[in-house]
Amino acid sequence: MGLIGGTVGYWILKTLCPGGESGYLSGEAYANKSKLGVLFGERFFDDIRGRTVIDFGCGTGGEAVEMAERGARRVIGVDIRDSWLAAARRHAHAHGVSDRCVFMTSPDQRADVIVSLDSFEHFDDPAAILRVMDGYLAPGGKVFATFGPTWFHPLGGHLFSVFPWAHLLFTERALLRWRKSIRPNQTATRITECGLNKITIRRFEQIVAGSPFRFDHFEAKPIRGLQVLARGPLREFGTAVVRCTLVRKSEVDAAAA
Repeated sequence: MGLIGGTVGYWILKTLCPGGESGYLSGEAYANKSKLGVLFGERFFDDIRGRTVIDFGCGTGGEAVEMAERGARRVIGVDIRDSWLAAARRHAHAHGVSDRCVFMTSPDQRADVIVSLDSFEHFDDPAAILRVMDGYLAPGGKVFATFGPTWFHPLGGHLFSVFPWAHLLFTERALLRWRKSIRPNQTATRITECGLNKITIRRFEQIVAGSPFRFDHFEAKPIRGLQVLARGPLREFGTAVVRCTLVRKSEVDAAAA
């Protein structure tokens, strides 16, 4: 990976982005909007109405609370960070939904719907996560997942994309040296140790194919204005986000029999 490395690569990165914030991926696309509605469409809220939902990787609980407010019978926010779970509980209490919106490190019941928002590019082992989700899902349930940018997207390097495709242009060593200059406590020797698994659309499709699930719906949503790049072999470079619905293969096969 990468063509520009060494001191030259490091100097260019430090010059272009000395503070570590490129200004990309700011979340402005969701300003004053429902992120769930933007990514899944407004019909998503019909799918969760009256159902038990697990928000897998709930963070500080914004989307979990919104789902409770918009008709879910019970929402279980799941995350591994205790500080985020505590913040999510405060958020639910402030919005008056603590009776039907709870937060924990593992769910206390199976759900009709599992939601995964902006997480599959960060999981250390996405295949293992799908197996975990299989155990959390009630019979006949569905997984709604959306994530991006994927690795070959112009900003697929997240923090490392100081300009479009910078994470592909610079060597991994130069990128990590630059990151360490901003975050001195970093000990990572690979980008995959920085919470970014380099997932591509093709790899995600392969992971799903080897999982207990199949696609009920799949969409590689193109980058606005770059639709031509989202076709055929250029799909990896022109896709903004992946969004899909997963169902169990065993249940589909049983229904077809």
